[in-house]
Amino acid sequence: MYLVVLVYLIKGWAALRSPKVKADPGILGTKVTLLIAARNEEENIRLTIEDILAQDFPKHLLEVIIVDDHSTDSTADIIRSYAPQGITLLQMNEAQKLNSYKKKAIAEAIKLSTGDLIVATDADCRMGPHWLSTVVSYYETEHPVMISSPVAYFQEKSFFERLQTLEFSYLIGIGASFIGNGRASTCNGANFCYRKDVFYEVGGFSGIDDLASGDDELLLQKVAERYPGRIGFLKSREAIVYTHAKPTLAEFMQQRRRWASKSTKYKDKSVVALAVGIWLFNLSLLVNAALSFYKLVFFEVFALQLLLKYIFEAAFLLPITSFFKRSGLIVLLIILSPIHVLYFVYVGLIGNTSKYQWKGRVVK
Repeated sequence: MYLVVLVYLIKGWAALRSPKVKADPGILGTKVTLLIAARNEEENIRLTIEDILAQDFPKHLLEVIIVDDHSTDSTADIIRSYAPQGITLLQMNEAQKLNSYKKKAIAEAIKLSTGDLIVATDADCRMGPHWLSTVVSYYETEHPVMISSPVAYFQEKSFFERLQTLEFSYLIGIGASFIGNGRASTCNGANFCYRKDVFYEVGGFSGIDDLASGDDELLLQKVAERYPGRIGFLKSREAIVYTHAKPTLAEFMQQRRRWASKSTKYKDKSVVALAVGIWLFNLSLLVNAALSFYKLVFFEVFALQLLLKYIFEAAFLLPITSFFKRSGLIVLLIILSPIHVLYFVYVGLIGNTSKYQWKGRVVK
């Protein structure tokens, strides 16, 4: 089943075509509200804002709202210093404890927004000058109601971070491939946009606001249910948003626990069943490895499983890493593939059974 899934993903990625975009950003006509929810991002937010201000998208069509989510550092002051350049600061002041501050921040910003198209990114992201115009050009050309765009890690400082970059490419590829096959399952909120009227039409975050995470994937699945086939993946290098891998194992595991926590809330239960099936496949690898100490035939099955897993994952990842211009990372798959088995089984177990730390808060 896992190999069939990988063939399905390979087919989906291949089905995505590089979009035709308008050469002159000056002819674009969509009013855009760019939203960022930021908490304790004093080390990163200035660079992100500078990249946004450097966009070649028409300035009179761009509104930028950055929500300060109760930062305890100088994040709000940095954002406020860009007010003369058109950056709007919205500060949250909820006295009541929430479990999903980010969804609340985005929802409040959308209430204030004047744009027709909502573009969301994160406060620690970097982007090239053609990012926004590429996204909007795709929107005006193809008329999707929601767009998932590529996200990549960069500036790795360790071998561990390079392994994360390869694994993250796999995750981005999964979301893209499902869309390429005409179904929407996953995406990444660091590079995500949707029509404002569609956000309100599906009830915004209502019904998915009990989880801290899910402002991207769970919203995508609500929209996919209402507008099947109207969600696009922007397969363009100009549209890539860059962010950083986690420097420590503890931070990495907290992030992945957060991502895994929303999986059982997916509206498309066939995707949940698929995730469980893949988890069981990885569990079977561990079981066969353990049983190898008792009978050689189990080792033979384990070795065959691992070999086929590696071959098919390499076939899936080669075009994706090529798209990101990181083909050299594929050599790390021989190390990542067996490690991924342990990690996938572990995160699948704890992702839905315990609370975790996120931005200095304990959430579920």
